[in-house]
Amino acid sequence: MAAKNENKEKLHFALGRENYKLLAIGFAIIVVGFLLMLGGKSEDPNEFNEKIFSFRRITLAPIVVLAGFIFEIWAIMKKPGEDQ
Repeated sequence: MAAKNENKEKLHFALGRENYKLLAIGFAIIVVGFLLMLGGKSEDPNEFNEKIFSFRRITLAPIVVLAGFIFEIWAIMKKPGEDQ
């Protein structure tokens, strides 16, 4: 009878529910950063297009991706709440 009670104990995961939600948000931030890098190709492969050097692709997108990775690290390190 004691073995059945031991099996019914709550499973303890390494991270709490809130941490997994934060990880999903961080992943979405990283995806947005990569989507910001898209585009800038030339219609003619023999012509050079200056759009590849836009502020959005060179500066903003890498900052957003880096912020997403930092958010991911924070989401992993965050201590789960008491109710979990």
